[in-house]
Amino acid sequence: MNSDISPDQAPGGPLNIEPALKALAAALHGEGPAVELSVGPDGGLVVGHVETPGCDDAVAVVRTSGSTGTPKATLLTVESLAASSMATALRLKGEGQWLLALPVQFVAGIQVLVRSLFAGTRPWVMDMSGGFTPEAFTAAALELTDKIRFTSLVPTQLQRLLDDPSPDTLAVLRRFNAILLGGAPAPESLLEAAREAGVRVITTYGSAETSGGCVYDGYPLEGVSVRVDGDGRILLGGDTVAAGYIEAPDEETGTFFEEDGVRWFRTSDLGSIDDDGRLTVLGRADDVIITGGVKVSAAQVQEQLEKSDAVSAAFVAGVPSAEWGQAVAAYVALASDGAAGQDAPGPDKAGDAAVVLQQQWRGTLGVLAPKTVLAAPALRMLPNGKPDRLAMTAELTALHRGK
Repeated sequence: MNSDISPDQAPGGPLNIEPALKALAAALHGEGPAVELSVGPDGGLVVGHVETPGCDDAVAVVRTSGSTGTPKATLLTVESLAASSMATALRLKGEGQWLLALPVQFVAGIQVLVRSLFAGTRPWVMDMSGGFTPEAFTAAALELTDKIRFTSLVPTQLQRLLDDPSPDTLAVLRRFNAILLGGAPAPESLLEAAREAGVRVITTYGSAETSGGCVYDGYPLEGVSVRVDGDGRILLGGDTVAAGYIEAPDEETGTFFEEDGVRWFRTSDLGSIDDDGRLTVLGRADDVIITGGVKVSAAQVQEQLEKSDAVSAAFVAGVPSAEWGQAVAAYVALASDGAAGQDAPGPDKAGDAAVVLQQQWRGTLGVLAPKTVLAAPALRMLPNGKPDRLAMTAELTALHRGK
């Protein structure tokens, strides 16, 4: 992969996306090689050029999140990106100006640039050199000049913005025609808080393999097909599906396949579709924990743990257990007392809180109760805002083994 670093990246400022926009525009017009974006050690944007033999209409190579293993290089074409952009505009009832508030190297970030190119609008980049803060988001949002405004966020970001006491933050949130929320399941409490605040949120489901979110609020976009396989696995089909992975042919992975002229992607998620055609994601296929011969859904346990006022977010996994085969373990983020202006407790008190919570859950959840609990101020996250499942599972495994 050949690459160039943005020459005028401002230290401590927002990314200079001009080289990325130029390279993507050339690839969309068939005048340049496929583009892979990344951020260098100095914080500068790296625009890589990737050779894609056998795929002349390749536009972008996007790495999967890597939340459950080695990231795969997903190949997105003119057709898949155009279909995604058009379907998104139809569902959102218009094209407008986008605010980039997510890492540009992942699919949700690169889609902000691609949608802007198709719409002929100028995206604005949030300064994330100091991390994601309500102040930086508000400052960036105030720079938007188009009457129609969109942004993409992950649940953790939206929660932080809604918790911010500044009236300016809520004011700019309300100015967005839609905020696409994806990357991780959104707690119903968060969605309800957004509705009560007058913030227009649309939940999205999809991945790099489907050019980003292709199911909005449970319903597929125009040209997207959704079905559930016999094993409960969610299958997504249509023109937004990627050309495949660069490293492995489709027949080796079984992840992509053609059927009756439609290209399909086999996800790692379980789901159900109701009589109205609305998709409900039930959790990952590998989230089923078999403990003592009993099948336990990690997603179901997570939902129960997050009902506690003391918990702002939870991650549940099965860890090796000599006694149970697998044991239910939970990594929980303790809620801060926003009303009292207090942060989540430090490491010592977090340990005490974990013990208390574990005792409570034993009494209320029975077999679903986690046998190991690790409490912290926040979940471990990947750069794209998704939970770092591998890191948290490793910590939980070590903690359980040490008991």
